[in-house]
Amino acid sequence: MGDAMAGDASQTIPLFPLSVVLFPGGPLKLRIFETRYVDMVGRCMRESQPFGVVLLIEGREAGGPAVTAPIGTAARIVDFEQLKDGLLGITALGERSFRIVARERQADGLNIAEVDWLPLPDPAAVPAEGAHLVKLLQYALPQLQPLYDLTAAQYEDAGWVSARLVEILPLPLVEKQHCLEMAESLARLQYLSSLVTIEMTGASDAQ
Repeated sequence: MGDAMAGDASQTIPLFPLSVVLFPGGPLKLRIFETRYVDMVGRCMRESQPFGVVLLIEGREAGGPAVTAPIGTAARIVDFEQLKDGLLGITALGERSFRIVARERQADGLNIAEVDWLPLPDPAAVPAEGAHLVKLLQYALPQLQPLYDLTAAQYEDAGWVSARLVEILPLPLVEKQHCLEMAESLARLQYLSSLVTIEMTGASDAQ
């Protein structure tokens, strides 16, 4: 991605519409089988460039036109392998989030978008009332290794904690996308705290 991601300049990147919401710092494992995406992965690796992961609203992940959310996250490939079924497997890591400002669909069906990089959130410490969310994350993440070996733990940072919680909690995709689009880390953490409280209350009532 080079220097463009370091600043606020627009950039053109390939898009990968998926039924997933990727956050900065989040891991992503994919099986690649469509020719257009195999070519895209090869180009991204040769040129050390990212691709954009955007939530699929309408259409299919594989083939055909796609309607996506306007905000997504750039993904950089950090590892690849040939899977047992012969397909290409890649591991990517979320970098900076972006907003789509223009897009087009190539002849091979690959979506290309001009994107504006979203401002990086200001660092914010996890408040005392968010301690239970940190404990929840500290319990859950070790059980998801080695996937989370790719990102250094930052349990004191509200942005990192809230992003990892959204990734692992069984939230509807629309809720995950809403969290991605929240600019303030503390607001996202507070929102998640209310969801977890509701979930825990519901579980207690059911017993």
